[in-house]
Amino acid sequence: MLTRADRAPALRLKARAALRSLLLRGRPRGGAALHLHLVTDRASTDLGLALLRDLLRGAALRHQVTVHDVNELTEKLFPIVEAMQKHFSAGLGTYYSDSIFFLSVAMHRIMPKEITQIVQIDLDLKFKANIQDLFDEFDNFPKGAVIGIAREMQPVYRHTFWQYRRENPQTKVGDPPPDGLPGFNSGVLLLNLEAMRQSKLYNQLLEPATVQKLTEKYHFKGHLGDQDFFTMVGMEHPELFHVLDCTWNRQLCTWWRDHGYSDVFDQYFQCEGEVKIYHGNCNTPIPED
Repeated sequence: MLTRADRAPALRLKARAALRSLLLRGRPRGGAALHLHLVTDRASTDLGLALLRDLLRGAALRHQVTVHDVNELTEKLFPIVEAMQKHFSAGLGTYYSDSIFFLSVAMHRIMPKEITQIVQIDLDLKFKANIQDLFDEFDNFPKGAVIGIAREMQPVYRHTFWQYRRENPQTKVGDPPPDGLPGFNSGVLLLNLEAMRQSKLYNQLLEPATVQKLTEKYHFKGHLGDQDFFTMVGMEHPELFHVLDCTWNRQLCTWWRDHGYSDVFDQYFQCEGEVKIYHGNCNTPIPED
């Protein structure tokens, strides 16, 4: 997603770094092609396409680029996600423009039926592995799972669920891994669109009455869009998710270490194994090669 890029040089730099690392290591196997979907506004479209042309110049890589107008997607999304925005948005009330932060939640209703699987990524990432290997994770989805996602690596949801945790002292909600439920981070998402379309349970969870019921049960008020929705749903229905290894979304932000959770922070933040994707969330610098 590349919007308002004409006014955000820092975003353009992040986009270049993320896409450069993806293309540098992204070598589809078996004759497959890399199909990139770029969500932009009118002012950012030329910038995004010019960036991709520059990065793809001379690359012996079969590829396709599809541009989606952010306003057209927002128009389709708003009726689906309007009711949940008040629970998972930073602003007060429901804002039309905020609905794009819930694109992944309803991607199965937006994309053409012939697109059955899609990987959605933030732009503050750096790939250290072939994105084909990430795409292969779809093969590891257990029966009933519709979304692949990594755990949140900070105690943000220990904080968000404080009231539920106080009322339910034996709960694992908000506890660190491996036994706890720390919530999810949506910087890297595997969306099995066909499974999302077919899942009666998942589509029921999009209904306003269901969202309202769950937010009341967990006393949930978030501000991180789709990530909050997936986290809350994951507490109730973990079977809908294939949990990616932390190395596929190695988050680097340490904000919560200095804001009241230094005693437990490392229990959430530890990640063993060779990093495949770095995630420089909260503007954290990503290690150089």
